[in-house]
Amino acid sequence: MIIRNGLPADFPRLQEIEVDAGGPFRAFGMADIADMPPPTTEQLRSYLGRCWVAEADIVAAYLLADAVGGCAHIAQVSLDQRFRGQRTGQRLIDHVEQWAKANDLAALTLTTFRDIPWNAPYYERIGFRVVEPTPALAELVEHEASIGLDPDTRVCMRREF
Repeated sequence: MIIRNGLPADFPRLQEIEVDAGGPFRAFGMADIADMPPPTTEQLRSYLGRCWVAEADIVAAYLLADAVGGCAHIAQVSLDQRFRGQRTGQRLIDHVEQWAKANDLAALTLTTFRDIPWNAPYYERIGFRVVEPTPALAELVEHEASIGLDPDTRVCMRREF
């Protein structure tokens, strides 16, 4: 498995992965999350240079990041379900940590669902801790609420280097 920069040619595959990654939310009564549309080509294009993919024979997962409040913020990490349990997501997160260090960013942050096993509980296992939202993270939570993500079910998390 290699980690490389995402390219426009990858965008259709990233959209497929996003649809696949949404499916397991149905088991938690979150069909609205499962049915959210994948990022558009334009949205993905805006992440060029901050989009990484994990590739085996095919692209297995992707991660999108931003610099937010002096930290590297993981905007999205999604995985083809066939690659679960292979540390693919963790490899992407470790890669973005190296990018963050090279860009003098202070830590990794993300927002995620509090009680979904592959969300906050998973991130805690790989070194993230729940934190109170900084002003920059609070803006992201507000934006998420505007697109249908209930802030009462979400947490902000941070991983120090």
